[in-house]
Amino acid sequence: MTDDTRWLDDGEQEVWRAFITMSGALNDQLDRQLQRDSDMPYTYYEILVVLSHAPDRSMRMSELAGLRGSSRSRLSHAVARLEHAGWVRRQECPTDKRGSLAVLTDDGFAALAAAAPGHVTAVREKLFDRLTPEQVKVLGEISKAVLEGLDPDKQLPGCRETDC
Repeated sequence: MTDDTRWLDDGEQEVWRAFITMSGALNDQLDRQLQRDSDMPYTYYEILVVLSHAPDRSMRMSELAGLRGSSRSRLSHAVARLEHAGWVRRQECPTDKRGSLAVLTDDGFAALAAAAPGHVTAVREKLFDRLTPEQVKVLGEISKAVLEGLDPDKQLPGCRETDC
């Protein structure tokens, strides 16, 4: 058996470590800001965002799990917490009785609208204000290239067009 592993060189290893440390720290800071200011975890905020953009503010639970890169059981637990808060309700899927929909309520939309300004401010301060306009452009290009490899069927949300 031969080892065909293409190991990272020193420069790639340095970039990889910086990237994973940065992405973890950014997610942690965004989560702390949302918890502090809006009493909601970042993962719940993202669920509300996806539902707010869906037709009729509703989506099949299985599709929502896929879009969030979550297991169905983890999403079901999160939706149960969002239901308890009154931000989401579940209803039967009209076209498939085995499935269910997650529906963003008016209270959930209001909670999202109240949380959004603080979240956007944090994203701006922690990410975009630290970059030059050229770096923002390159970050977008890199993100789109990596997403293309991770999600060639474009199932995950996000703009992938070159002119976005």
